Amino acid sequence: MIQRLIDHIKKIYPIETEKLGLLEPFFEHRTYKKKEVLLSEGSRCYEKFFIAKGCTHIYYVRKNGTEQTIDFAIEDWWTSDFMAFQQGAAAQFSIRAIETTEVLCISTDRQRELLDKIPELNGYFHLVFQKAYAASQMRFRTLYELSKEELYHDFSRQFPAFMQRVPQYLLASFLGFTPEYLSEIRKKYLP
Repeated sequence: MIQRLIDHIKKIYPIETEKLGLLEPFFEHRTYKKKEVLLSEGSRCYEKFFIAKGCTHIYYVRKNGTEQTIDFAIEDWWTSDFMAFQQGAAAQFSIRAIETTEVLCISTDRQRELLDKIPELNGYFHLVFQKAYAASQMRFRTLYELSKEELYHDFSRQFPAFMQRVPQYLLASFLGFTPEYLSEIRKKYLP
């Protein structure tokens, strides 16, 4: 399991293999069943998760009681309520497994210890989160610039892996439309 994270780190940032061999004791391997919650809104967030296998979604409960999906994570992605993780605060978001999901979990304290031991990992995390922030900026731009139909096609073009793995009602929530409207769009383009 840890090898997947090591391989990911090597793709992103050059760190000596011997140092990467020190990673394993800092992480806990967990498996979550489909629909099992990794993090609950309102609970203290002191962990972040590297997705080794599977798929999750991040959501919050709106004032009207419906769930609003704000993000997904698949293999080689990190997920958490990152603000709450950084501050050791109550989570503003929940994370749920969409399918059986295996993660490597690290706590705030263990991450501090890990970064003290292997300071080069700061460079890795910087690049990973810089890329994630850039993706978030582009998401906002597409939300403001594209029609709903264009938004759907843009997402399906950029993230084809999600189209087969994510239930339509979650995809609709993420894109900001009803499941019925998403069905209409999909029917319109079926051969």
